[in-house]
Amino acid sequence: MSLRAATRAWMYAATRIAILLALGALLGLAIGSWRAGLALALVVALGWNLVNLWRLDAWLRERSRRDPPDAHRIWGDVIAQVVRLHRRKRFHKQRLLQVFREIRQSTAAMPDGVVVLNAQGEILWFNRMAGRLLNLHRKADLGQRLANLVRHPDFRRHLESHDLAQPLVVLPDAGGDRALSFQVVPYGAHQQLVLVRDVTREVQLETLRQDFVANASHELRSPLTVLAGYVETLEQDPALDEALRPPLQEMRRQTDRMTAIVRDLLELSRLDAAEGAATADAVDVHALAALLRKDVGARAQPPEVTLRMESDARLAGDERELHSAFANLVDNAAKYSAPGGRIELRWWVDAGEGCFSVRDDGIGIPPEHLPRLTERFYRVDAARARDTGGTGLGLAIVKHVLQHHGARLQIDSAPGKGSTFTCRFPPARVLPSGHAATIEPKRAGAGAS
Repeated sequence: MSLRAATRAWMYAATRIAILLALGALLGLAIGSWRAGLALALVVALGWNLVNLWRLDAWLRERSRRDPPDAHRIWGDVIAQVVRLHRRKRFHKQRLLQVFREIRQSTAAMPDGVVVLNAQGEILWFNRMAGRLLNLHRKADLGQRLANLVRHPDFRRHLESHDLAQPLVVLPDAGGDRALSFQVVPYGAHQQLVLVRDVTREVQLETLRQDFVANASHELRSPLTVLAGYVETLEQDPALDEALRPPLQEMRRQTDRMTAIVRDLLELSRLDAAEGAATADAVDVHALAALLRKDVGARAQPPEVTLRMESDARLAGDERELHSAFANLVDNAAKYSAPGGRIELRWWVDAGEGCFSVRDDGIGIPPEHLPRLTERFYRVDAARARDTGGTGLGLAIVKHVLQHHGARLQIDSAPGKGSTFTCRFPPARVLPSGHAATIEPKRAGAGAS
């Protein structure tokens, strides 16, 4: 009903009451008391409104079983509006129930388990797959804390932590046969959505891959050692025909390259098999950087290496792993730098994070290759990598070492402008620092300070 029509209806109702009161007053004058007639008219008007109000109340209480009352004028308009509101509410309620039913049916049909938790970590709802994977029972486990039902310390710590970006993979216990992946998604008022997936096959395939790489690398190491020994012996033979010397040199170069690949594969296998965080030995970054500079100086055409030690803070970690990661970064910088180029090794503390960077002024890396640099055997220029003896595993080792230390790798590069690889370690890995140290730049071949 429009506002104009409603105004007319109320004006008509007021006019009727005024006419009724006038008739009552005239009737009272006829009987000698206009006040009595006016009171009688008011009682009639009030009684009529009370009757309509009672009929409306009776229908509202039993509207699911009774039809709306038949009324006219202003009461008819009021009842019509109430009927429209009731029908609209019923429509939206049915629509909401239909949507909720469809959501429940879709989540029930999902191949992954879904568990809804409240702010206290208690189970509000879960689908059939979650019940199957976690052995949950709807009558007994609704309202229980999920951390009390999934009895695994890693899951409890993951659920209580604030770092929920990465899923948690829980490997089966000694008597178990199923590996589960948990992805926790916060939403609403401190509620959480837990997605559970059976990743047993993926874990088995990954274990199979790791075992194959480790076993194949071990099996290849001995034949390569024997082959390298025979090639070296033949090269040193004074009676060797000079026409055979170049092929033997190429054989030795390729044998060294295969040996480097096997060595890197074994290192990756060892890192894959490592569980938990790295050890927390106090690593002297100054001494480590000086050793790396000395290693670069042993190259045929060493670039100029500058050390910028802006903090004497030590790094809590596995010294062998850190040396492997930093050495791979320095080796890459030396390989892709022109003769006479410059490499800068820098160590500083930024907002509590320990930062070790390797910067070169080499050929640089196109931006489309940056996201895939740490993949195994990925090469920006395969031909150049073969010429320089690269294995394509160095940055993969760097990534695994940093993950083992809770750190991350930041890469900044552009074609023709060089590259900067920065390892950023969390504050927990940085030991308190004192005064800063500065080592003046010098040629790498001149030794380390």
